[in-house]
Amino acid sequence: MNIQIFGKPKCFDTRKAERYFKERGIRFQSINVLEKPPSSGELKSIIQAAGSIEALIDTASPRYSEIAYLESADIADKLCEVPVLFRTPIVRNGRQATVGYSPEVWKTWE
Repeated sequence: MNIQIFGKPKCFDTRKAERYFKERGIRFQSINVLEKPPSSGELKSIIQAAGSIEALIDTASPRYSEIAYLESADIADKLCEVPVLFRTPIVRNGRQATVGYSPEVWKTWE
């Protein structure tokens, strides 16, 4: 299992996700999405696993209005430019990924 957690340092759900894996003794790589957003290939894989790019968007972000009316292809570019717009945590396990706190899915990865 190769777990990556893309999150924001002050995100409560990101900390809960990290705690979930720590408590089970599962090693993971924690990545600050604000400093290092997913590469275009990673983003494509995450979008495919999440079902849509809209699932990755934090609609509660004060900067949400910057992407509210963009096309999907433009949204992907904007997310990488302004990573505060990502909904976190984004948890990857190979080609599988979840957005948000999803322990019910993570249990199936163990």
